[in-house]
Amino acid sequence: MRRVRARRREVFVPLAHPPGHTQIDFGAAVGVISGQRSTLNLFCMYLPHSDAIFVKAYPAETTEALLDGVASGFSFFGSAAQSVLLDNMKQAVVRILPDGTRERTAAFTRLISQYVFKDRYGRPGRGNDKGNVEALVKFARHAFLTPVPDEPSFASLNAALERRCVARLSEASGRDPTLIGERLMADLTGFRSLPSGVFEACDMRPGRVSSTSLARYPNVDYSVPTAHAYTTVLVKGFVEDVVIVADGVEIARHPRSYATGDMVCDPRHYLALIETKPGALDQAAPLQGWDLPPAFAEMRRLLEARSGRAGKREYIQILRLTEIAPPEVVASAVIEAIRRRVVSFDAVKQLARIEGRAARLDPRAYPYLPTATVKATAATDYAMLLSGRAA
Repeated sequence: MRRVRARRREVFVPLAHPPGHTQIDFGAAVGVISGQRSTLNLFCMYLPHSDAIFVKAYPAETTEALLDGVASGFSFFGSAAQSVLLDNMKQAVVRILPDGTRERTAAFTRLISQYVFKDRYGRPGRGNDKGNVEALVKFARHAFLTPVPDEPSFASLNAALERRCVARLSEASGRDPTLIGERLMADLTGFRSLPSGVFEACDMRPGRVSSTSLARYPNVDYSVPTAHAYTTVLVKGFVEDVVIVADGVEIARHPRSYATGDMVCDPRHYLALIETKPGALDQAAPLQGWDLPPAFAEMRRLLEARSGRAGKREYIQILRLTEIAPPEVVASAVIEAIRRRVVSFDAVKQLARIEGRAARLDPRAYPYLPTATVKATAATDYAMLLSGRAA
């Protein structure tokens, strides 16, 4: 039976790895980000010819994480690989056709078109087809993320991981005593130059803005200005941001949320609507938790004490100044208006304009413009005008 079982075990062929090829995969680890213990999704890129590696952590294993991981890995090595070997992850493959070919996702096709590499796939359920990067996932978890990292953000964690990847270039690996960094130089001769264009590592999805001026991506609602309610938009999901575009113009940008059912709002998107419905000011969900300086509450109290409902509307007009001026500029104007006892929208508007006025133009920088000479008016000029003798 021992001999029979041995004959049934799979036998493998030793592989040679020419320069210019990579393997990629995702793996899970644990870390503390901003004081919260969470699961880290590690994107790993392995260069089997030189044993060089690239590792980056993401909040979730998403399409944009795959795109950003490949683009970041190529940027780390300064060139693009001839081919990428990966498993049949849903972020890259829609389905496997009967003849064994893969139908790619639109996002992964866009990535291939940008960097012009050949996509190769392992057999379903056979991780040994890309055993190098599978081993890298375990290595990164134990060598880079043990003990559990405690970082203020993913950016700082990824900066630390990149330093570890750079440090590994001065080490040796396997039976070859040559340093990984030296072997990497030979490996990169098989890579291609990076394309000149800028690649947007994002997932693009069509969406429709709801009656409450919210666009969904995915399972999270993001606000847009109320003027775009009921319209069709394009939602771009990046790793850290969500950008909403209408008719080719960006209309909203929010920090990315990975909490299912969350609602991410910019209070300024709703101020124009609230100005027409001032009774909704205190119950408007997008305005809850808006961190405004205490001077705004004092301004509202003074306005409503003087003018009642009209004062509330005037306060909303003051809030709307944050649509066209930095919030800190408006806050300074509110504080100054209260100090001067000129409690009104017009006063705050004028003070904000003074705080944020543009720099004076220097005519010497525009020599092609005609210059104007202004003289002081003399009484004799008026006399000539009245006599009809003016030229």
